[in-house]
Amino acid sequence: MPVISMFYGLIVSLYYLDNKQHHLPHIHVRYGEMEGVFAIESGDLLEGKLPKGKTKLVSAWIEIHRESLMADWQLAVGGQRIFPIEPLK
Repeated sequence: MPVISMFYGLIVSLYYLDNKQHHLPHIHVRYGEMEGVFAIESGDLLEGKLPKGKTKLVSAWIEIHRESLMADWQLAVGGQRIFPIEPLK
């Protein structure tokens, strides 16, 4: 599970070859013991739970970096190396 970004205590990851369970491009975000799965295209929380403020931060970050996230998603589902993405500042 490669980490692609970290900010405000959030750890954002993409799994390689992970296109079966949610059937759409998504990222995994951990915050302490909590984890959420977010759709890249909409920024919506698909599964799991994070604090409301952290969910808003992730959605904003997705909005800013959607193009890079989609490029990394295509690489990851093909089993190729992905690239880090700038954290939210």
